[in-house]
Amino acid sequence: MKLRPLHDRVLVKREERGETTSSGLYIPDTAREKPQQGTVAAAGDGRILKDGKRVALDVKAGDRVLFGKYAGSEVAIEGEELFILREDEILAVLD
Repeated sequence: MKLRPLHDRVLVKREERGETTSSGLYIPDTAREKPQQGTVAAAGDGRILKDGKRVALDVKAGDRVLFGKYAGSEVAIEGEELFILREDEILAVLD
């Protein structure tokens, strides 16, 4: 896949959770909450300031990040569901 986000946008692949609870109960797709964390697949070059200077992003490909529940835009590319987020929609980088 050749996809490069522009400016301060980041392409994130959402982490999938298991289909059962810790006690072994099955959770159907309709009742399952989507996880709010994922792995950065690609990142843009950075934000451009009013004076024309570019500010590099704090995240890079491979970082695990935490993002808001309603953040970003969901896209499907080659059958894979991904998110395009602005860097300021990312809440934290997980170590």
